[in-house]
This record gives sequence, C-alpha cells and structure tokens, in this order.
Amino acid sequence: MVKNFALIGAAGYIAPRHMKAMTETGNELVAALDKSDSVGIIDSHFPDAQFFTEFERFDRYIDKLKRGPRAKNIDYVSICSPNYLHDSHMRFALRSGADAICEKPLVLNPWNIEGLQEIEQDTGQKIHTILQLRLHPAILALKDDVAVNTSNKKYDVDLTYVTSRGSWYLQSWKGDENKSGGIATNIGVHFFDMLQFVFGRLQDNFVHHSSPTKAAGFLEYERARVRWFLSIDINDVPDSQRLKGQRTYRSITYDGQELEFSGGFTDLHTRSYEEILAGKGFGLEENKAAIEAVSTIRHAPQLGLQGDYHPFLQKVVR
Repeated sequence: MVKNFALIGAAGYIAPRHMKAMTETGNELVAALDKSDSVGIIDSHFPDAQFFTEFERFDRYIDKLKRGPRAKNIDYVSICSPNYLHDSHMRFALRSGADAICEKPLVLNPWNIEGLQEIEQDTGQKIHTILQLRLHPAILALKDDVAVNTSNKKYDVDLTYVTSRGSWYLQSWKGDENKSGGIATNIGVHFFDMLQFVFGRLQDNFVHHSSPTKAAGFLEYERARVRWFLSIDINDVPDSQRLKGQRTYRSITYDGQELEFSGGFTDLHTRSYEEILAGKGFGLEENKAAIEAVSTIRHAPQLGLQGDYHPFLQKVVR
C-alpha cells in the first residue's frame, strides 16, 4: 500500500536521499516545506508535490488533509531540517497524526527524548530515525565478530573522519553550536551510535580538544577503547591523500586492522526506509546512548595532549 509523505527541509543537503528513498520504496511525497525555494530536485522525484516556504501554510495544508478522506492523510513526515528544529518538527508530525522519520542527530539533548516519548504515548504515533551505519554490511560483520569473540578482550579502535567544508559552513546554522550541537554532534553522532551498537555500553568519555572545526577525544566501551578525531578542516586530510585532490578521509581501525566501509553508503537511506515501513526501524530508545555521549562531549573540559589521545591531534595542539 502506497504511503503518503510530507518533507520538512526539502532544500537541505540530505533531503534528496529521502526523496530517492520514498521513490524506491514506491511511496508518494505529497507536500514539502523549506524557507529556501531552491528545491528543483523535487521535480526529479515528485513533480506533483505541493511546496511551501511558510510553515503556517504547510501546517494548514497538512491539517486539511488530516480532516479529509483517509487515503489523503499524511502517514509519515520526513524531517531534514536544521538540528535544533528536529524536536519541534517531530512534535508537529506526531500531533498531525503521522509518524516521524528524522535525520541525525535526533535531538541535541538527552532530556528532549523523554518529552518525545510522552508525545508518542499521547498520540499513538511513532518516531523513527536514520541510523544508517547500523545497516552497513561491514559494520554488521564487525558486530558479529565482536559478539562471537568470547575472550572479553577490549579492542583498540581509532576513528578518524575528516570531511572538509568551505567557509560557508561556519557562517551557516551548522557553525552555531546552539543550533547544530557542534562538530561532534553534527558529523559524529552516527559514528558514536555505531560504536556503542558494536562494542556495548559506554563507560568513559574524555575530550582532548574541541573547536568549531575539529574535535577529538577518548571513549571506553565494554568491548573497546576508542581514540576519535573529527574535522571539517581540509588541512587534516593526510598529505598523501590531499595531493591526490581528496577532500575527505575516513578510517576506522581496530587492533591495527583497517575496517573497509567506504562503499555501500549509497542505498542506506532506502534500506532505512524499508526497515521503517516494515515496522523494524530505530526509535527513541536506540538514540539515547549516542545523544548522551555527544551532550557530554559538548560540555566536557578539554584535556589537551594528555592520556590516550588520537595521533592526529599532535598536528593541532602544540
């Protein structure tokens, strides 16, 4: 049965992946919202979708559909808006009689999850989230390897992710920690979710460095000790890669072995939609650990070059 979707944040970077997922799962985008009107991508997927630049008119349209024939009701609201608006937009979706599908990070603070759980109970609707790394074949294989290892050893893991961005980044909402949650939240939260998914409960959380463009720290899980480094500064891409014109560097090593997971990303949003539509998506509870981790990172003191820090940090902290 075809499901009706609405989309909030249609002009954003990640919105086309949601439109593609709606198309590939055989569903319909009925209405979309964004204050920017640079949304021509909609024509590639759903040229008949209604589009709004004002929330009030979008709200009125969704409400009108809710009061009309059941076949016209919105079943899901997909949320690709700035991070700090996710909480409000999920509440809107549930109160409109729809389930929400929200991009990461679900919320900025762990206490927001409790409020959303109450609204789920009040409305009978559900919140789903995109935790795409939990569906990546390489990550699932690693999780299986850890699970069958009965030695209870702790793996030594280095997580390095550099995804360079231009000067626009810090001028946008993404550069405002109050709106994005900062680097660790905006580009790291799905990695932190993946780490606890694979290695178990988080036990210790230390921050060695945090700035608008990069962050680094140490996490200890039940089955792993993790040194992590995240950056949007192209100068943090290793020289050998940068000289080849590469602007992104992604690496996860465990006990000296490189985890190859550079491929397999293109269809993970569609896979996420398939799981959600089958009633097997990830909800509020699955998000708690990662949201608590990034909230702690945001407020933790910076230790500098002390303890078990990521080697990339030597180029940053003198």
